[in-house]
Amino acid sequence: MLQPSITRSRLMTSIITADGVCKDYVTGPVRTSVLRQVAMSVPEGAFAVLVGPSGCGKSTLLNLIGALDTVDAGQLSVAGTALHDASTADLMRFRRAHVSFVFQYYQLLPTLTAQENVEVVLESLRLSNAEIEERATSMLKAVGLADKHARFPGELSGGEQQRVAIARALAKRPTLLLADEPTGSLDRETGRPIVDLMKAQQQATGSTFFVVTHDPVVVEAGTHVYEMVDGQVAAR
Repeated sequence: MLQPSITRSRLMTSIITADGVCKDYVTGPVRTSVLRQVAMSVPEGAFAVLVGPSGCGKSTLLNLIGALDTVDAGQLSVAGTALHDASTADLMRFRRAHVSFVFQYYQLLPTLTAQENVEVVLESLRLSNAEIEERATSMLKAVGLADKHARFPGELSGGEQQRVAIARALAKRPTLLLADEPTGSLDRETGRPIVDLMKAQQQATGSTFFVVTHDPVVVEAGTHVYEMVDGQVAAR
C-alpha cells in the first residue's frame, strides 16, 4: 500500500521515490552501513544515471529498486508499489510486472541462441507462443541483430551479447529498466553504440531507465544524474 505522505501529484510524476532508505550488511560480528538515509525522486520517462566511487552502495540501491533485496528502514516506492511494505510474493509479482535488468556481464544462457535468450524471459508473462516469437524477433531487429538470431552467445562479440541482453530486457516492455554498469566490460569504441542504442530505445518506448555507471559516455546520455557519496544520494 502506498504511503499517504506521498502526494498524488508526486506519484503522477515520480516512478521511484526513496525517503530515509537504509541498508546494512552483517558479516559475523561486523555490521556495515551501506545506505544511510537515502532520499531521491526519479521522474517517469527519465534516463536516470547514478554515479559514485566503487563500493559506495550503487548496486545495493539498484537491487532495492528492483526488489532483489529489501530495505532495513525508510520508505521506497517504485511504480506505485511500496516495496518497503511488500511481502516476498508481492515483490516477485512486482519484478515480473514492472522490471527488467541489464547486467554488466550479460548473463545470457550459453546453451540458448540469441532468439531463445530473449524468448525465455517472456515465458512467465502468459503470452502465446506466437507473441513471444514476435516480440523476440522485433527486439533483435531493433538492436541490429536480426541476422544473428540463431547464434549462440559464444559466437557473438561482447557488444553483440550486450545488445542481446538489452533486447531481452526490452522485450518484456518493462515500466522500469535497471542497468548495472552496462558498458563496464566494453571498450569505448564498443560501448558508445550500446549507450546510443539504450538511449534510442528508452526514447522510443517511453520506459524509465535507471543506470549505475562509471562511464562518462553514459553520464552524458542521462536526462537526470545522481551521485552517491558516503551512502547518500544527491542530484547533480
